[in-house]
Amino acid sequence: QVQLVESGGGLVQPGGSLRLSCAASGSIFSINEMGWYRQAPGKQRELVATITSGGTANYADSVKGRLTISRDNAKNTVYLQMNSLKPEDTAVYYCNAKVKVVAGRYHHDYWGQGTQVTVSS
Repeated sequence: QVQLVESGGGLVQPGGSLRLSCAASGSIFSINEMGWYRQAPGKQRELVATITSGGTANYADSVKGRLTISRDNAKNTVYLQMNSLKPEDTAVYYCNAKVKVVAGRYHHDYWGQGTQVTVSS
């Protein structure tokens, strides 16, 4: 019913930048919170940043000042601008959205397929 499609990952040198995008589509009535999570090899998935429909953002301490989350409500799209990237930012990045579908009663979590970000010289 709902699909989240991510794009923008890739290989970048330390100190470089990338911009991730995630577009939600399907039988969407409303989207509450959207966010980005990441999972490095051998580690648990962790929160990177979230943003409410009103634009209030929340960040993990490890990315504050370097990564910026934003969203376009008209396009059901969330972005993650990543600057000053470090090798420890290397991970698969997953998009998340809390979506109420048409005729649904509650918001439910939906996830994208993930996009690889590799920071290496």
